[in-house]
Amino acid sequence: MIPVIDLQGESVPERVDAALREFGFLLITGHGVPAELRSDVRRAAKRFFALPGEVKERYAATVGERGWLPPGVEANGYAEGTPTPPDLKETFAVGADQPIGHPRIDREWFLQNVWPPEVPELESLVTAYLTQMRALADRLLLICAQALGVEVDFFTSRADHPTFTMNINRYPPLSQIGPPEPGQFRIGPHTDFGTVTILDRQLGVGGLQVFTLDGEWIDAPYVPDALTINIGDLLARWTGERWRSTRHRVLPPDPSAPDEELVSLIYFYECNPLTEVVPLTGDAEPVIASDYLMEKLRAITI
Repeated sequence: MIPVIDLQGESVPERVDAALREFGFLLITGHGVPAELRSDVRRAAKRFFALPGEVKERYAATVGERGWLPPGVEANGYAEGTPTPPDLKETFAVGADQPIGHPRIDREWFLQNVWPPEVPELESLVTAYLTQMRALADRLLLICAQALGVEVDFFTSRADHPTFTMNINRYPPLSQIGPPEPGQFRIGPHTDFGTVTILDRQLGVGGLQVFTLDGEWIDAPYVPDALTINIGDLLARWTGERWRSTRHRVLPPDPSAPDEELVSLIYFYECNPLTEVVPLTGDAEPVIASDYLMEKLRAITI
């Protein structure tokens, strides 16, 4: 059972280590991220998604860019080499926007964010949320370092000018989009790419599933006010695969809930883009973080 860990509780590093070895996933409470802020961000995002298509087109982008990712531009299953129909979602994406003075890196990783004037409150709310996420992600990396027995700032010292992305995903209802194609999901099976992912999700029939060590898909547990945490390929590689970067997916809309519409807030944290990631154990070759991540982003772009 994917555990729920109170960050204010006891034996947190040991419990995180056990969860990441077995599941690659955990839920956290005691995280300090205000529920009101999360609700406000979701409400503002829904105002954006409700705009006419021709208005949203002004902010159209593709994977790795900033702005509106319309339906049809992303298929996460390709990340693991599985051709799938496009994911059944639309996304508003923001991310790190403070350049480091390296032209190629700045062009690929530190793009300016796009803030639609039609929803003026979106910028301040998302910016406040990003501040909360950055602090929580660093807190999680400190716990990860403790769990692995390395210097406490082992990861955070390599994430003082990190890349990150936040996706606000809208999963439209079946009554709007019609039946999915064979093999089509709200998000197809994939692993995440970076260090830690922080997810604020809504409970739904067509929700998150996690692939277990036993080779079974299980529904991810839902606990009100808890955040769902998983690690990505980069951190798994960094630990010499001690921890799992676990496959997961979001089920397509279900006929039993034809009007179900869900909005997820997903924060993908990475590290400084030019970090050389040398595995702590094992024989895997070192990689440059940004090169490694860019190859994976290109794989899921349609």
